[in-house]
Amino acid sequence: MDERPEDGVIREVLEETGISVSVERLTGVYKNMSRGVVALVFLCRPVGGQEETSAESTAVEWLLPHEVQTTMTEVYAVRVLDALDSSAPHVRSHDGRHLLESA
Repeated sequence: MDERPEDGVIREVLEETGISVSVERLTGVYKNMSRGVVALVFLCRPVGGQEETSAESTAVEWLLPHEVQTTMTEVYAVRVLDALDSSAPHVRSHDGRHLLESA
């Protein structure tokens, strides 16, 4: 409860990947309409650590932008691609698998 969102990102990335990061900026807000979960996504830069899996991750990979869409599901790929877009932040809704059209 006492943790700022940026501090939570730094902690979670380290716990799940072994990589220490610095947070640059908010790049998107994504709502899973079927579960009522809102995710804030931040662009981060690696500053140290060593890649490793954890109880919450099965793989840690570095991908080029063109590899993101073929490697990740739509709702996760769009978060990465949105983060690389300088016009962020983006606000999007999805059903857990696919993006939903804006009204």
